[in-house]
Amino acid sequence: MERDGTDRDDATAQLAALQADRAALADRVVQPWWYDVALGLLLFGFLSSYVFDSLWVTFPALVLFLAGLGVLVRTYKRMTGVWVTIDGRSMLLWAGICLVVLVPAFVLADGYDQHWAMVVAGAVLGVAVAVLSRWWGRAWAAELRGER
Repeated sequence: MERDGTDRDDATAQLAALQADRAALADRVVQPWWYDVALGLLLFGFLSSYVFDSLWVTFPALVLFLAGLGVLVRTYKRMTGVWVTIDGRSMLLWAGICLVVLVPAFVLADGYDQHWAMVVAGAVLGVAVAVLSRWWGRAWAAELRGER
């Protein structure tokens, strides 16, 4: 009979340790504010490069954008020790926002030579990705704490 009580106590202690680990992870996973700003600025810079209507500008901007994303990913992994992929619902939301913003911008830029539209699209999507990044990080932390 004592064995059942000991097993239950061990299980309770292990569960408490797991919950403490999840709470500690939740405290680490929310990225600092500058991470969201940098992500938004990278996207803004890349999309704004379309205003020059030149592959000689857009291709280096793409390389800088991808390199910047790589630096952000490595930095986040180093700070938190984890990396997570976005769930399908959040990705659909992001894809929908991109379509609503980019389709008219590309039509204006390529169809009507209004390349300034890509700067506006970059600004809108830069702000959107920064806000969504912050929202998603906090939502994940809340889920880890068991608040959601």
